[in-house]
Amino acid sequence: MISVPARPYPYPLDPARTALVVIDMQRDFIEPGGFGDSLGNDVGRLAAIIPTTAALLGLFRAQGWPVIHTREAHRPDLSDCPPSKIRRGNPRLKIGEVGAMGRLLVTGEPGNQIVDALAPIAGELVVDKPGKGMFWSTGLNERLAGLGISHLVFAGVTTEVCVQTSMREANDRGYECLLIEDATESYFPEFKAATIKMIAAQGGIVGWVTPLSELAQAVGAAA
Repeated sequence: MISVPARPYPYPLDPARTALVVIDMQRDFIEPGGFGDSLGNDVGRLAAIIPTTAALLGLFRAQGWPVIHTREAHRPDLSDCPPSKIRRGNPRLKIGEVGAMGRLLVTGEPGNQIVDALAPIAGELVVDKPGKGMFWSTGLNERLAGLGISHLVFAGVTTEVCVQTSMREANDRGYECLLIEDATESYFPEFKAATIKMIAAQGGIVGWVTPLSELAQAVGAAA
């Protein structure tokens, strides 16, 4: 076991049973002309974590530990997208409509792809999820069980929506969850701050939180 300095107390990382989950680092949320932009958000806030997230990916790849990427993505006929989700938020362009990078949040469209700097490599699992959480209607829990995974390290966007939902889902399924706080971001800084407090509250009711530097140092010291 590797003891990683974290809040609310050190995170016990099991190298043989740990995977990284990078949530929704896709162009539709991070680049101008995508879905996040259509909601009136400053997408530059999310783009700013790309270097740290790339370094986190590099750390896991160097160790040969599993990596999972998720994308919020819907079928071209939108049969897996509730009408209430399409209506919600009053965006300039709705899910499924054509934007600067193709149809928003639709599988296979240019905007639905993970940004180039964080692109999956051979052997890494890519999960298209129709909801906020990474387990609903994806079969991911069974795939993680098949790999013997019990510990999940989280990064990605947005902190208070898809990242937090996925962490809470993982927590309910018995996974030990660690969020890398400088490899996650929100369009709203106060939402990120509140989510981080909620995750680590009451003795880590959802999981642990730490910066990449602490994880990297702990892994390096154990090598």
